[in-house]
Amino acid sequence: MASDESLPTLKILMIGPSGAGKSALLIRYCDDQFDNEYSTATIGVDFKLKKLSVHGKPYRLNLLDTAGQERFRTLSNSYYRGAHGVILVYDISNRDSFAAMERWFEEAETNAMPGAVMYLVGSKLDKTAARQVSADEGQRLAEKHGCSFCEVSAKTRENVRKPFVDIVNAIVKDPKLLSAGSRRGGTVAVGGEGEGWGSGCAC
Repeated sequence: MASDESLPTLKILMIGPSGAGKSALLIRYCDDQFDNEYSTATIGVDFKLKKLSVHGKPYRLNLLDTAGQERFRTLSNSYYRGAHGVILVYDISNRDSFAAMERWFEEAETNAMPGAVMYLVGSKLDKTAARQVSADEGQRLAEKHGCSFCEVSAKTRENVRKPFVDIVNAIVKDPKLLSAGSRRGGTVAVGGEGEGWGSGCAC
């Protein structure tokens, strides 16, 4: 049986404004944990490793959670190298968060390698009473940039697994993207082996 290190590795970047819910989504997906008081901004880049099977074939996911603050933008840009996919996250209860997404799409389209899969996520779906951005608006923005879209809630687990499964499905359907990523990847140190791993996912 193949070791974890020998599995095909997919690098997926998570980007978006500070406070959009990127870290909460990643922690819920990888560790099935949610801290209602969690508000510490990511400094630079954080990461998780996770295994995911697609059509019976296991992959090793290197999930990078980037800081949304302006002072870390230059640092974040270097992490696009070798990324197979980019998940762009905004907060449905924050209009400014959504308004900033055109700039984030521009950054991703400029820095990511050709063919990298983009996926738009509206987070904090549990805050529907405070919603400032409709699902239709999110869908239209995603269609404008030729990518898929969904809304999620790290708090309630709703749709948490969907963006990760969907983007991996899209990546593995493109052999050229897989080979390009393997040639350009390997530039990011990912720390301790096994962090954030687990076969169970919350849906």
